[in-house]
Amino acid sequence: MTSTHETTAPADLDPANPFAAPSALPYGLPDFSVIREEHYEPAILAGMAAHRAEVEAIATNPEPVTVENTLVALERSGQLLGRAARAYFNQLPSDSTPGLEDIQERLAPLFSAHRDAINMDARLHERVRALADAAEAGDLDLEPDTAYLVEKLMTQFKRSGIALSPGDQDTLRELNARITSLEASFGRKLLAGANEASVLVTDEAELAGLSADARAGARAAAAARGQDGWLLEMQLFTHQNVLASLQDAATRERVQSASMARGATGGENDTREVLLELARLRAHHAQLLGYEHHAAYTVADATAGTTAAVNEMLGRLAPAAVANARREAADLARVGGGSPSDGVAAADWSFLNEAVRKERFNLDDAALRPYLELERVLHDGVFKAAGLLFGLSFVERPDLPGYHPDVRVFEVFDAVEPGEPGTGLGLFLADLYTRESKRGGAWMDSLVVQSTLLGEQPVVVNNLNIVKPPADEPTLLVWDEVTTLFHEFGHALHGLLSDVRYPSQSGTAVPRDFVEYPSQVNEMWSWEPQILRSFAVHHVTGEPMPAEWVDTMLASRIWGEGFSTTEYLAAALLDQAWHQLTPDQVPTSVEDVLPFEAAALAAAGVDFASVPPRYRSTYFNHIFGGGYSAGYYSYIWSEVLDADTVQWYAENGGLTRENGEAFRRKLLARGGSQDPLVSFADLRGRAAEITPLLERRGLV
Repeated sequence: MTSTHETTAPADLDPANPFAAPSALPYGLPDFSVIREEHYEPAILAGMAAHRAEVEAIATNPEPVTVENTLVALERSGQLLGRAARAYFNQLPSDSTPGLEDIQERLAPLFSAHRDAINMDARLHERVRALADAAEAGDLDLEPDTAYLVEKLMTQFKRSGIALSPGDQDTLRELNARITSLEASFGRKLLAGANEASVLVTDEAELAGLSADARAGARAAAAARGQDGWLLEMQLFTHQNVLASLQDAATRERVQSASMARGATGGENDTREVLLELARLRAHHAQLLGYEHHAAYTVADATAGTTAAVNEMLGRLAPAAVANARREAADLARVGGGSPSDGVAAADWSFLNEAVRKERFNLDDAALRPYLELERVLHDGVFKAAGLLFGLSFVERPDLPGYHPDVRVFEVFDAVEPGEPGTGLGLFLADLYTRESKRGGAWMDSLVVQSTLLGEQPVVVNNLNIVKPPADEPTLLVWDEVTTLFHEFGHALHGLLSDVRYPSQSGTAVPRDFVEYPSQVNEMWSWEPQILRSFAVHHVTGEPMPAEWVDTMLASRIWGEGFSTTEYLAAALLDQAWHQLTPDQVPTSVEDVLPFEAAALAAAGVDFASVPPRYRSTYFNHIFGGGYSAGYYSYIWSEVLDADTVQWYAENGGLTRENGEAFRRKLLARGGSQDPLVSFADLRGRAAEITPLLERRGLV
């Protein structure tokens, strides 16, 4: 379904450009069969020009200000830019090329200038303020979603510098352009540095313990780069999954060292200079707008509200988390043949942890993997849970093109009855395998956002980085990959089940410290016995995972929380340390980056060498290359809501359509059309409580 209110593209855009008109494919899916690299830049530039012309027409409209000629007109504007930019920014991290990166370098400052031109337009601000004033005076009755849109727009104008002097606005524009360029540069360096850091193993004996399919994947990765041997590619986070299996301590140390050295090895892929300038400019930007530092600027528009609230939560959790991690380390040391006081090397943690799991819980990742085959997890796990909760069904559409051969397209149907196709809801694209052209990590994107105003239905994408096996071999997962698949699909559901009028309020258009909440809730279904027993089936024999293994997995969930909570909190506290600096407090030399990091971790009480931060500063893409600067705390902040919601499900009967419908209608469907904490309270009947999180994390 495509928009029925399409503005004509500028005359200088070639009509043959695939973005010149809305896509004719179902749900407006971009036609990647004809889209080429060279189409993006002219379409985006034309889209910027068209958008500015549309905004100019709104700002200069001589008619009295109305919701229709101002708010609705703004929401309808920028459609050419939106469809071209969404396709481009989806493909850039997923299947990057030097050409796409060059486009980003050229366009980054232009995007910044484009946003500033709109957000600092005094005429536009006056029109929105007129609506706000009329509503406050009782002369204008706004519907709730429209009133919330006005409120958010007024906040956006203020945070964009509308009240600054012309000179300060010019400075702000320069800062925004430079910050945007630096974030793009960090991402490029990080991807190249991750590829550079991959560990090549030439003696297969050094891979002892690694499963046959994982070895085959490493062999294929090496061959793809023209190398002879087995290439252990880097995942984004510090602790690499292969460390749990590799029996050779020296190989484990090579992998761990390569992972932790990323971005600080000198040369063109060193990220330290970029991150220092970013931290300094962000601090300057915040102070120009009247905030103490960048963290204060970020949190002021989030549900947390203040850095004091963030610091209080992180500080409350850290001591108990580290104490748990130290107890776990003592257990690992015993298994490793040492004294609890000897400590555990970070490179050995996962390997020894597997030994403890075998000893204490009779669990072994290598033994579990044959029961965690990707297709079963996807169809009989992720999709099945969505069907039982929300009445969704999924039909693969091989006739619809993705932006890469690995991308699979599924049509999503709503409220399906047995034997009936249901109503078409949108499209879900799954891009699950790692490749040299894809940045690390896992994420969700939207190619089309839902809006009843524009008559558009959602098209969403999930990206993961699972090692691809050789052709005709099954893809077997580790448990972390299973939960990641459920997590990212939670984001996808937030987009797919959106039911709002205005596109700017669609799906995941909520504060950063709320956006992780629905995705974290969706992880619970990977542990739900009914779902787990459905997808945990041996890929060869078809036998279900032994019931005692399932029971043991459920019973063992608290084990390892010391490690996972500590590595996460270390990263979140590191993010705050960088972004609670004033401009003159930011280090000036690249040689100071790692010492600053060490001092920050020590000051926060999370400097435990056995458990390094999930991301070190030099490869912390969330905060220096992505949208989580001063916001990485969002995961644990959202988990308060998540854990409380898991408790709500348990209190109300668990995995039922009734519960799913309530979660959908009261929360997922609302997107950003109202205060998200109001949505949560509507679901839960009260504000969130932290106790369920403390119990889940073993912190009580």
